[in-house]
Amino acid sequence: MLLPYNIGIQLYFLAIYLISFFNKKAKLWINGRKNCQLIRFTDSIWFHFASLGEFEQGRPVLEQLKQLYPDNKIVITFFSPSGFEVRKNTPLADAVYYLPLDTAANARAFVNAINPKFAVFTKYEYWYHFFNELHGNDIPIYVISAIFRPEQVFFKWYGGLHRKILSFVKYFFVQDAGSKQLLHGLGINQVIVSGDTRFDRVWTNALKPKEIPIVADFKNGYKAFIAGSTWPRDEKLVATLVTEFPDWKFIIAPHEIEEDKIKNLIDMLPPDSAIRYSQLTTYNSLLTTYQALIIDNIGMLSSLYQYGDIAFIGGGFGAGIHNTLEAAAFGLPVIFGPNYAKFKEAKDLIDLNAGFSIDSANELKLITSKLINDEVFYTAVSEKIRDYVKEHTGATKTIVDHIYSV
Repeated sequence: MLLPYNIGIQLYFLAIYLISFFNKKAKLWINGRKNCQLIRFTDSIWFHFASLGEFEQGRPVLEQLKQLYPDNKIVITFFSPSGFEVRKNTPLADAVYYLPLDTAANARAFVNAINPKFAVFTKYEYWYHFFNELHGNDIPIYVISAIFRPEQVFFKWYGGLHRKILSFVKYFFVQDAGSKQLLHGLGINQVIVSGDTRFDRVWTNALKPKEIPIVADFKNGYKAFIAGSTWPRDEKLVATLVTEFPDWKFIIAPHEIEEDKIKNLIDMLPPDSAIRYSQLTTYNSLLTTYQALIIDNIGMLSSLYQYGDIAFIGGGFGAGIHNTLEAAAFGLPVIFGPNYAKFKEAKDLIDLNAGFSIDSANELKLITSKLINDEVFYTAVSEKIRDYVKEHTGATKTIVDHIYSV
């Protein structure tokens, strides 16, 4: 099974290389790996994140372990440009890299260079050669905030190689009991149900968010509907609300901020109703005349939610919704599209009647109208959703206490 895996890795690289000639993200993915110059460390702790969302998810564990191991260098790797390009200069790390392509030679060279005391992977990303190299050198691997579902390759008859990757892990810290049972079914017992570290991250952020005064000026005392990590289909629906609710402000933070995508979004909105965040320093005197603010940069969303009253979370008409918890921690009712089945917290929020899935512009209008016009309903939802986040904090302490005690 290793030969097909190795061939698949090379074919994946070839596909990204070909796409890179006309795709900016693919080009960053290729060039970031090609130009990587490793710094040699005698003793480090390695944290790997698929992308920016996983970085924020694992950040509470990183911060605490950094304090507990002050003599160890911190090395961070990302698979995706959307993580690396935003956090490549983070003060939390001594070195930040793109994860090299998963080959035996790359894994050996990387591990030999950084010499990790242990490695922490967040949620997923199981790479055979890296895990094999770490395991072969008796370097513990911890997977935190992990979640497993029966349809994953590990639980299929053809998933033998992937099950072997799991066997290299010293300990899994999983989000729920169902994940623990699935791993036990594979004979993997080094499992603790710790919960999801995202709750700790978003709760800490909500208690002391980074203020953005210019956004407060834009809001100017009005209620605000914030649409986060949106894709074009999400934006088309949200745009219908702007004329429906003229007494509300709308803040839209697209998932992708290329110029053509921003222009398309502005074209969906009523004429002269929107201003870009990047324009605010030029047009501050006109701030209050605009109804919609378009966030055309990356990294602000978790702080933006403090200025919201209702949130729409993008991605639900594609591969799956983005982070609902960042908004929930501020007590914002969350609305999202129909593709949320892989996200436990979204299902929990729907069960609590604190999150709402919609499939059309009319459904979006109905739930938004109810939240706006029924104060008792809104208050109950807001309290339930914030309490839900608070009650699920604590995963970070469970994970850090275990790792530090070994």
